[in-house]
Amino acid sequence: MNKKRTAPYGAWESTVTTDLVAGQTIGLSSLKADQGALYWLEARPSESGRSVLVRRGTDGKIRDLTPPPLNIASRVHEYGGGAYEVSDGRIVFSDKLTGAVWLIDGDAPARQITAVDGCRYADFAFDPIRGRVLAVREDHRVKPGVTQKEPKAAIVALDITGRMPPAENAGQVLVDGHDFLAAPRLSPDGKTLVWLSWDHPDMPWDGTRLWLAPIDRTAKAETARLVAGAIPEAIVQPIWSPEGVLHFSSDRNGWWNLYAVRDGGIRPIARVENDIGGPHWVFGQRHFAFLRDGGIVAALVDRGIRRAVLIEAGRIRPLDIGPVLECPVPLSNGPSGDGLAYVATPTTAPPAIVRLAALDGTPEPIKASAPAILAAADVSIGEPFTFPARDGGKGHAFWYPPTNSSFEAPTGEKPPLIVISHGGPTAMSTNGFSPMIQWWTSRGIAVVDVNYGGSTGFGRDYRQRLIGRWGIVDVEDCANAAEYLAKEGLVDEARIAIRGGSAGGFTTLAALTTTRLFKAGASHYGVADLMLLASDTHKFESRYLDRLVGPLPQAAAVYRERSPIHHLDRLACPVIFFQGLDDKVVPPNQAETMALAMAAKGLAVAHYTFEGEGHGFRQGSTIRRVLELELGFYGRIFGFDPPGLSEKVEIRNLG
Repeated sequence: MNKKRTAPYGAWESTVTTDLVAGQTIGLSSLKADQGALYWLEARPSESGRSVLVRRGTDGKIRDLTPPPLNIASRVHEYGGGAYEVSDGRIVFSDKLTGAVWLIDGDAPARQITAVDGCRYADFAFDPIRGRVLAVREDHRVKPGVTQKEPKAAIVALDITGRMPPAENAGQVLVDGHDFLAAPRLSPDGKTLVWLSWDHPDMPWDGTRLWLAPIDRTAKAETARLVAGAIPEAIVQPIWSPEGVLHFSSDRNGWWNLYAVRDGGIRPIARVENDIGGPHWVFGQRHFAFLRDGGIVAALVDRGIRRAVLIEAGRIRPLDIGPVLECPVPLSNGPSGDGLAYVATPTTAPPAIVRLAALDGTPEPIKASAPAILAAADVSIGEPFTFPARDGGKGHAFWYPPTNSSFEAPTGEKPPLIVISHGGPTAMSTNGFSPMIQWWTSRGIAVVDVNYGGSTGFGRDYRQRLIGRWGIVDVEDCANAAEYLAKEGLVDEARIAIRGGSAGGFTTLAALTTTRLFKAGASHYGVADLMLLASDTHKFESRYLDRLVGPLPQAAAVYRERSPIHHLDRLACPVIFFQGLDDKVVPPNQAETMALAMAAKGLAVAHYTFEGEGHGFRQGSTIRRVLELELGFYGRIFGFDPPGLSEKVEIRNLG
């Protein structure tokens, strides 16, 4: 047994390099099954993030289906999702660069079926009876002399027979008249269409409506009927069972649970105080699916961890397959009942696609997103815990202790702590393996990843804690989580930092201007001016702040009060700013203004900008440099010397 070396927290040598964090992990998503084959998307850093459609055939061979420059992604609502669908050997997909829709029919080469004309498409559903595919269309076309403030949403039918040339195939409109539309799904007999809608100022996690309409012989939806959504509820993933029964997930009882439309009413499938569902940030999310024997497989969120479960006769039982990215895909071609495929998100290794030939079978690895970069003994596993919230409830977070089998700290020393405030803010942190978090913990720095009030996965009431209180509840919860760990004696209360990007960067900056708990901060393209964010954003988020802060112009004073850029006098600890110069969401001059104000006050501050980077860093060289600079920053502020850094961070007003 190797004897551990002694070194201060933060100064441990680590095998987690910047290259491992920035460049070797392939994104695995959108797993589907058809005729015994598996399909998924791979986002490849080696190809500048290009998203490739991949197929694993029944012979076990894996091959790419979409060559460069095709990039399988959608830009509907800007966040996309639902970029491809496969059925009976046919594949339809959206190309990110052009917005055009393409079709692969069996072994034939891909052919373009829509024009490059300013329309974007997502959330496809095949209509084989009528030789077409349904899609959500976001129309950005500009007509001469017509001012269009926002792109228009519609559910359309696209010809896939080849009889209609791409220039004429912008889609027959089936449904319109709402600000947002999603999830067009045909019944198994092709006679009935369902879909979701919502309108400003609602976000889809505030309230959506579920509609149903028969499809007449002209193939247009008529006489639409509201199925659900008359009460405030967020409905997601309406789908039909193989027997033609409509199912969906709704948070009408305070949690995203499953319901079926039967006997003229809406019937619960199984009641549970956990979410089986999630916020509609992207199209095509899968929260549950039907098995061949009539059961349901689903992804249930428990304390921020997404786990697979089986639902049979109203009872829920867990599947012992570990955490998953989303609901597993049923495989109904096995010799002994249903099998499953899923993207596993273990705590000790990078995500991987896994196959089960049967529900009680042995997991078969299909594709790993990256090689294992740490031995199990060197991985810090995020432990879920709760802490007292200021409003009397409980907050949720994951605790990652410093972990390195080769090092220990001097007796009596407590580790510095980094508090992570996730983005969204309507999002959720999980404890799946994160090279970024291991970058810190393997060097002797503790991490707490906070699911502050407003996060999803903990019920509707928890999500709504943030309504009207963004910049307050999230800040309080981040501070309370850190204070809890300090009181437990787990971290050094004099060395607590907070970091975040985008919306998480806003929480970071708000925390630094409203509390003295944090002794350092790192803002990654953080939102500093809420009024500017509200006035210059895309359609999907254009009314987001109505709920989080308040409607304009009535709440203009609140926007100013909550904006960190208007409270530079309150900054009192060292901060490092990272900002892309091509950022269209957060103007680069905001970080510059804050950095200059801090320097003028004599506060320690560092400010780094990056050419060619927008809102979110994409270039490997940028990510690698930011990691080292931020580590070096904490080292100089908290008094440890990280080994192996290639660049010394420049901090103004620090001797």
